[in-house]
Amino acid sequence: MEEITLKYGCNPNQGRARIYSTKLPFQVLNGNAGYINFLDALNAWQLVKELKNATNTPCATSFKHLSPTSSALASPLSQTELQAYFLQDLDVNASPIATAYARARGADRMSSFGDFIALSDSCDEMTARLIAQEVSDGIIAPHFTQEALNILKTKKNGAYIIIEIDPTFTPPSLEKREVFGITFEQERNEIVLDERVLQDIVTQNKNLPQEAKTDLILSLITLKYTQSNSIVLAHQGQAIGVGAGGQSRIHCTRTACAKADLWHLRKHQKVLELPFLPSLNRPTKDNLIDAYLTHQPAFFDTWQDFFTSKPNHFTQEEQQEYLSKIQGVSLGSDAFFPFVDNLQRAEQSGVSYIAQSGGSKQDTSLIEYCDKHQLLMIFTHCRLFHH
Repeated sequence: MEEITLKYGCNPNQGRARIYSTKLPFQVLNGNAGYINFLDALNAWQLVKELKNATNTPCATSFKHLSPTSSALASPLSQTELQAYFLQDLDVNASPIATAYARARGADRMSSFGDFIALSDSCDEMTARLIAQEVSDGIIAPHFTQEALNILKTKKNGAYIIIEIDPTFTPPSLEKREVFGITFEQERNEIVLDERVLQDIVTQNKNLPQEAKTDLILSLITLKYTQSNSIVLAHQGQAIGVGAGGQSRIHCTRTACAKADLWHLRKHQKVLELPFLPSLNRPTKDNLIDAYLTHQPAFFDTWQDFFTSKPNHFTQEEQQEYLSKIQGVSLGSDAFFPFVDNLQRAEQSGVSYIAQSGGSKQDTSLIEYCDKHQLLMIFTHCRLFHH
């Protein structure tokens, strides 16, 4: 039996924390991980491993409190994206896996603060240099170059958690957990999410381009490792809005769509041209951008503390005009939509393609709404609850 003593359990007052197995499939190369760190790491690793297998593309995810803030496939970043993610000083596009993490981190920078990272491929020097600039708790990957380790081991005053996992490890088919002294056992959720789950297009519109197929697969695999209820919006190989852990599906949809809207708005010229004081760090800029875009009352009361000149107002009308031009976004849902209000809200965020399980009493009205608005909807016939 192999075991690792943990820093503490879910909370600092919960001692005697450990993980153990006949043989642990990973090594902790640096740092002292806690209970939640390992829950994040192992769920995140499953996501990127499955996404890499489905797309044959390097990928990354950013995890917080057992749910991904985003996941993304490797793809070169535009100059606008590099500026929006504060990456003009790094040659991120020289490394595919670095682009994957830059995109995963950049989708929801507020939620990714203090994240746990998972990479499908080896962590190289460029990716480590990118991570070194961000507030992050740890990383799991199948390999680290020596240059990457040298950089990451200096992070958090030497306490940054680095886990190297065996990419060939396959867990047992039965999984167990204990709650209130009672042991639960079930088969692992080993459903394969690939283009085969996208075959049942139930709408009149059946034009599903390859890019949308990839986005829908990405959204479904991301949902598989997101606390339910959950909704994921994806665009161009990147999860741009995750609504996780909500009791009401419409609230999850609103959350995911609102996050996707903010991601689009971050690339607007008014945001890119915000005259930040050069002394500000990334998290402070992220907070200010969020306040700017959500029209927080105190933003313009204290602008002198953060900007070299007073920012121009970005009105709600201007934002809506900008967002109204967005199209081609894909949406995945971990279960059926009980009411059409989910589609109505999704359409406002440029959603054109939808994958959900089907099985609601309202399926007919949902299909009618899609047909009326030229949306494409797929019934996957699989539920993806995760707890």
